[in-house]
Amino acid sequence: MTTIASRIQQTLAEEIIKGELAPGQKLDEKALADRFSISRTPIREALKELAARGLIDVAPRRGCVVARIGVERLADMLEAECELEAHCARLASQRMTGLDRGGLQELFQRSAGYAARGDHEAYLEYNMRLHDFICNGVHNDTLSDMVRHLRARLAPFRRTQPSEMTDRLQRSHAEHESIVRAIIRGDGEAAYEAMRSHNGRLSTGVLLVMKQKDAQSRRSSSAAADGAGNGTGAPSEPVLA
Repeated sequence: MTTIASRIQQTLAEEIIKGELAPGQKLDEKALADRFSISRTPIREALKELAARGLIDVAPRRGCVVARIGVERLADMLEAECELEAHCARLASQRMTGLDRGGLQELFQRSAGYAARGDHEAYLEYNMRLHDFICNGVHNDTLSDMVRHLRARLAPFRRTQPSEMTDRLQRSHAEHESIVRAIIRGDGEAAYEAMRSHNGRLSTGVLLVMKQKDAQSRRSSSAAADGAGNGTGAPSEPVLA
């Protein structure tokens, strides 16, 4: 992949991960070429890579759209990510060097102010770095890459949780403290359980929101179908599965 295509792929991936490009949204080659002021060739390269990562789907007659995940598939992926990252925390507690542990502690300490202030964007960046740091501490590229891929794929859905932001950050920070302490003292089982509990709580919240949206969308679609049958033509909402 060319440098330009790689840059575009990274930009679009970040927008998908942040939820700026929503599941089901069409990615038009011409519009993207105009946006980035380049030809369609690097756009096609970037879209091909995004499809390979599972971030977009190539649909017949529709072109490229941001990938959707059904609730059942989402549950499968969340469970897999939960178990794999918990295993990473366990291995990190055994394999991290002294330098690694010091870096992990420093990264955690710097996050306290973000949580206290309710600085969501800064805390989100820290959160990604902390989880990546733990994955790196496993010193197994295959395993850490698998976890990163799942986290990237699930990131747009994790952002859907509606809660009081400050409370959410403070609770996350407290859970991170349990994970970090267990890793630093070399307690693999405690690190596993702390990470599994942390991700499990988040996964439950994600699934609850998505099930509610799915049910709401189905009700809206049903009402629209009834309206069409009655000649009212009421519009339907998109399914947010």
